[in-house]
Amino acid sequence: MTDPAPHARPPQDAVPAGCPVTAGGKQPGPHVPGPVYRKPFWRARLPEVGREIASLDARRDCQRIVHLLTNYEFPFDIVRSTEIALFHTYGSRSVSRLLDRTGEFRKHGQKRYDDTRLLIARFMQCGWDVEAGRQSLEQMNHIHSFFRIPNEDFLFVLWTFIDFPIQWMQDYGWRPFTAHEREAWFHYWCEIGRRMGLKDIPADKAAYDAFIRDYEAREFVPNEASHRVAQSTVDILAGWVPRPLRPLVSPISLSLVPPRLLPAIQFESPPAWVGGLVRGALKLRKHVKRHVSLERYPSTLETTLNRTYPGNAYRIEGLGPDYAHREPE
Repeated sequence: MTDPAPHARPPQDAVPAGCPVTAGGKQPGPHVPGPVYRKPFWRARLPEVGREIASLDARRDCQRIVHLLTNYEFPFDIVRSTEIALFHTYGSRSVSRLLDRTGEFRKHGQKRYDDTRLLIARFMQCGWDVEAGRQSLEQMNHIHSFFRIPNEDFLFVLWTFIDFPIQWMQDYGWRPFTAHEREAWFHYWCEIGRRMGLKDIPADKAAYDAFIRDYEAREFVPNEASHRVAQSTVDILAGWVPRPLRPLVSPISLSLVPPRLLPAIQFESPPAWVGGLVRGALKLRKHVKRHVSLERYPSTLETTLNRTYPGNAYRIEGLGPDYAHREPE
């Protein structure tokens, strides 16, 4: 399939506000109710957040639970775990061939990263009932509509967003997800999949894991497309640090991915001592963070660094490749 012809890029405006709750604690819509929590800087976190999560229904209130986990309990960890999740998708030759063919990673790497992050983080922050979250899902679906993507590839990518954060919290979070949170996390992402038009989403995590084992057995084979997309991503990450530190980015990043990924993307395993240091540092942070945390409360997209859109000046309909830009409704 050839890439669509680009269209003229619409003008940019400020990103819309208004996700599950507003600064005054008011709810812009009836579907994700709840207060905004503020903590003094000297406190690691507020127990009220955990108590609210425990009081909510894992299915009915999964949007609110994901918002609280993402913006209060684990803001740093969820970002890192979803980055590793996306990197893992490059192991699929089917996924990587499409990504490689579009050339977006090679030609516009940082923008491609930021656009993906903004779309996904927006509906994680907002859910699908708040307008900005709904718009983000619609824009993501619009971008995908330019390509014929197999349903099993969609299911594979969706699974990474379910599994990797759960595993990351188990290994490196200041606490693991509770069983209640894992259930809410699973139902949230399954509903995201349904709103993306995915078919045959497995009914439970065990069945989903079994499907993924079969999928990876077929698709995780060494290929050049996977290597090129993975290398482009490593280059993006290297651009975030001073030049003398850039050679460290690849071994550090590769020490955090599942070992089964490396042959598929044609990278050598990093030295064992590098992996030991990286994982050891994250586990040390895990223990310190139980008692000390200086992260913002809540941590939102508006409070995080945006390299492509300084000042967070962008339109949701203007995210993604030029050919997928739309006029606002």
